[in-house]
Amino acid sequence: MLFTEPTFLFLFLPILLGLYFLTRVHAGYGNVLLLVASVLFYAKGGGGFTWLMLGSIAFNYWMAIAVDRARATSEARARMVLAAAIAANLVVLGWFKYATFFAQNVDAVLKTFGGTGFAVPKVLLPIGISFYTFHAISYVVDVYRRQATAQKSPVHAALYLLLFPQLIAGPIIRYKEIADQLARRVVSLEDFAYGVRRFIIGLGKKVLIANIVAVPADGIFALPPSQLIGPYAWAGIVCYTLQIYFDFSGYSDMAIGLGRMFGFRFPENFRWPYIADSVQEFWRRWHISLSSWFRDYLYVPLGGNRVAPWKTYRNLVTVFFLCGLWHGASWNFVIWGLFHGAFLVIERLGVAGALKRVSPVARHAYLLLVVMVGWVFFRAEDLPAALAFLRAMFGFGIGEMPPLRLTWYLTPEVRLALLAGIIGSMPIVPWAREYVQQRWTGWRVPVVEAAGAVALLGVFVAALLQVAARTYNPFIYFRF
Repeated sequence: MLFTEPTFLFLFLPILLGLYFLTRVHAGYGNVLLLVASVLFYAKGGGGFTWLMLGSIAFNYWMAIAVDRARATSEARARMVLAAAIAANLVVLGWFKYATFFAQNVDAVLKTFGGTGFAVPKVLLPIGISFYTFHAISYVVDVYRRQATAQKSPVHAALYLLLFPQLIAGPIIRYKEIADQLARRVVSLEDFAYGVRRFIIGLGKKVLIANIVAVPADGIFALPPSQLIGPYAWAGIVCYTLQIYFDFSGYSDMAIGLGRMFGFRFPENFRWPYIADSVQEFWRRWHISLSSWFRDYLYVPLGGNRVAPWKTYRNLVTVFFLCGLWHGASWNFVIWGLFHGAFLVIERLGVAGALKRVSPVARHAYLLLVVMVGWVFFRAEDLPAALAFLRAMFGFGIGEMPPLRLTWYLTPEVRLALLAGIIGSMPIVPWAREYVQQRWTGWRVPVVEAAGAVALLGVFVAALLQVAARTYNPFIYFRF
C-alpha cells in the first residue's frame, strides 16, 4: 500500500489512528493492533510473499533467543548460531533478488564461449525484502554483541520487523533504538502534531516535486541515443537528481511522521545531502541508516580505517560494491557503487585536502557532478544506455535534434517543481525558522506560526489534488 494512495490516506490511516487511541486505554493492545495493521498493509501489495515475511520474522525471533542462550554457555556456539542466522537471511535474499541476475550472467558467459544457453528463471522480488532482511540481521547481530537483549515477546519482535511505516523502504532501524518504545511509549499532542506536519512535508515532496520532475526524467531517459543531445541529457539528469532525492526523502519523512503519530521516534535518514562538498560528506548525509548499517556491520568488522591504508581502501571499495549490489541485481548498480567507492578512495588519497583549498562553489560543483554522473548509472536501463547518456551529456553523443523541443518536457509545472526542488534541497526553511525564533518576539510569533500552518495546509491540499489527478507512481526504493 502506498502512503500516497487515497485508500491509505482516507481509509487505512484514519481508521487505524482511531482504533489505536481507543485501545491505548487497555495496555498492550496497541502493539497487537499495529501488528495486525502492518500485516494487512504488507499483504495488500506483497500478496503471497506475506507468508515469507512472517516466516522470516518467526525464524529471526527464535534465532535471536538461541544466540542469547548460547552466549550463556559457549561463545563458539553463539557464533555458530549467529552465522547460521546470517547465512539463512542472506540465502533467502540472494535467491529472490539475485538468482535471475546470476543465471543471466552464467548464460551469457556460456554463449560467449560457444556453449549452450539455458532458460533463465524469473524469480519475483518480494517488496521490501532488502530492508527487512537488514533489519533482521542487525537485530540478531546486536543480540550477539550484547548491544540488545533478545525479545521474548513475539508480538514486540514481530512489530519491530514489520512496523508498517518503515517496512518497505526504511529508514533501517536498529532494534536497540526502539526496544524501549516497543514496551512503552507516550504520544503527546505535540508529538502527534509534529508527526502530522512531517507526514505532510513528505507527501508534498513526493507528489508535488518528485512525481512532477519524474515525467521529463522518464521521457528523456527513454530517448534512443540517436535522438539524445547534450541539453536534453542534462535536463534529464537534473530532473532525476531531484526526483530520487525528493522521492526517497519524502518517503522517509512520511515514515518518521507516521511513527511519531504512534509514539515511535525513528532516526533521520537524510540531512540535506546536496549541500555537501565532498563524496565523504555526501554519504554522511544521504540514506544515513543504510550507510551507518554498512559501516557498523561490514566496514568496521573488516577493520575499517584501523588497518593499513591499502586495506582501508579495499574495505571502502568492498562496502560500496555491496552497497551497489544491495540496491539492485544489475551491473549498473554495481558500477554505481564502485564509482562512489572509488571517489571515497580518491578523496582519501589527497583530493579531499586539495578540495579544501578551492572555493566552496568549486567544491560543491565537484560533488554535484560526481553525484549526477553516478545517478546516470543508477537510472539507466542498462550499461549501454548509461554510456550513451553520458556521451550525450559531455558532447560526444551521436544524437540529432529530438522530435520534441526541450520546452515540451520542461513545462511551467515542471519548471516550478524544479525551482521548488532546488530551494527545498537546501536548509533554507530551517535557517529562516531559526532566524525568526531568535529575532522575532511578541505578536509576530503567532503570526508566523499561523502562516506556517496555512502554508502546510496549502501543501496538503495541493498534494491531494495531485494524488487525485495522477496515475499510479510508486516510490523508487520500493524495488530495492
